[in-house]
Amino acid sequence: MTKLRITRRATLMGLGATLATPALLRAQSTDAFPQNEPAIREEVPVQRNTSAFSQQNWQDHFETLGVGCLLADISSRALHYWGPDNETYRLFPSSVPMTEDLTKRGYTEVVRKRENPSWTPTASMRERDPSLPVTIEGGVPNNPLGTRAMYLDWPAYLVHGTHDTRKIGRQSSSGCIGLYNQHVEELYELVQIGTQVRLL
Repeated sequence: MTKLRITRRATLMGLGATLATPALLRAQSTDAFPQNEPAIREEVPVQRNTSAFSQQNWQDHFETLGVGCLLADISSRALHYWGPDNETYRLFPSSVPMTEDLTKRGYTEVVRKRENPSWTPTASMRERDPSLPVTIEGGVPNNPLGTRAMYLDWPAYLVHGTHDTRKIGRQSSSGCIGLYNQHVEELYELVQIGTQVRLL
């Protein structure tokens, strides 16, 4: 397997292109504006989340690399991964829990992994939304877990993909950390069982 050396410039360029993707998709959408009406542009203040672009050091969060480390930074809505070789580093935009009540913080680890996972809403999710199905099979487009899932030691908490790309970069989950499917598939190949995880 070829090792990639990630430089700060490459990380920023790659992440910038990735983060631009949802905006480009929205701009290309045919229903963004009615076809026979002119687009109305309003001056909206631009809010930039510069912390999401900041590379972090694993030593600030973990005592050892072990088989790898994941840091989910809730405030910057970014997921950091460090590989056990002390050279592999990835930074991905993520979705985070909708409210502080749904947010769990602290240390845990990856205990299992699944390709095309099925999804079963928790009792509390069904209480909030009784219209939710009992389960959704894996591999279908409306599955909220996307194409890959990494389960944490905490019950019902996962790092997973999503088919709904609007959720990335937003407070939109019931506790999990969500990634674009292409990113979770890349991460899935890197993450081993026992990978340390911190939600900060």
